[in-house]
Amino acid sequence: MNYDAPAYDRSSLFCFPLVLAAGAVVQEKAETAIPMTTLSPPEGNTTFLDGTTWCVALAGVSQVDLQNALDWACGLGMADCRAIQDGAACFEPDTLVSHASYAFNNYYQQNGNSDIACNFGGTGTVTKNNPSYGKCVYSSSGSEVSSAPPLLKHYPSTMWWKLAELLLLLFLGSC
Repeated sequence: MNYDAPAYDRSSLFCFPLVLAAGAVVQEKAETAIPMTTLSPPEGNTTFLDGTTWCVALAGVSQVDLQNALDWACGLGMADCRAIQDGAACFEPDTLVSHASYAFNNYYQQNGNSDIACNFGGTGTVTKNNPSYGKCVYSSSGSEVSSAPPLLKHYPSTMWWKLAELLLLLFLGSC
């Protein structure tokens, strides 16, 4: 028996799984005369128009809650807490509020400067006052907190997302 194989476009078979693997959300813009497909940006990135912000621990909250939040930030939260270790630049003053403030801010800066990234169970708050002191410098949205190789530090991380999005759109356009 001779069966006619269905005509498949090889690029179509490859493009659909690529979109699924990329985790992109495809949506059609209804307000345009010609339907236009766009990809949504990654969640959690926030840009503030009103200046630089930091996240610090609230004074006067429960010491137990503050310690739990500090433990989470330096543990599962993966904040870089080396600067608050004994003998490091931000160890003094050796207080729970000071150490928690440094850890909270490090986590906050690494996670898009959103209010939710400074909650810590109600023990953190966003401030526009730079909490840095002496040799202890708190990172800010304008400073580099990346552990990427020096070559990659010169380009904002959003540029890499834009480049990846552009390449994906170009590829999908050829499908």
